[in-house]
Amino acid sequence: MALRKDVLEREIESRVEEAGFEFVELEWGGSDARPILRLRVDRPGSTPGDGIRVEDCVKVSRTLEPWLDESSGLPERYTLEVSSPGVERPLVRRRDFERFTGEAVRVKAIRAPEGVASARFEAVLDGVEGEGGEGDADYRIRLRLPDGTTLVLPRSAVVRVHLVYRWEEED
Repeated sequence: MALRKDVLEREIESRVEEAGFEFVELEWGGSDARPILRLRVDRPGSTPGDGIRVEDCVKVSRTLEPWLDESSGLPERYTLEVSSPGVERPLVRRRDFERFTGEAVRVKAIRAPEGVASARFEAVLDGVEGEGGEGDADYRIRLRLPDGTTLVLPRSAVVRVHLVYRWEEED
């Protein structure tokens, strides 16, 4: 049976959330014979300094591994890496964009939006518009550019968005 990545991802998301954690994203790497699953998880509603811990990553891994070994359709020689989303957390779902409204983000669009020099740019996330839900990419992301102008992009026009972490310099 061929591996259905979308089905496997939905099942992993469900199992992570049943364990009391927030599924952030799953990245696929490696080869078909030796896939690498890079899973990022968090605590629901966490704040800086109160996020996922190593012990939590171990718990998620131990929750998933028996199921992955037995019933997932993955080859025997897969690798599962469970980690925090990090300080430059990717924003993937509508709930992420809603939760992090007001934060600085780095955007990679499919192409440079009108009035922006590059497809990669920084902005402040100003919110979400439209009726699209979690599994739907019909909503739009509202961004405030450094010059103060507002840009609204369909979610489908955006390849990747992640938070920007600024290191504070000490005196």
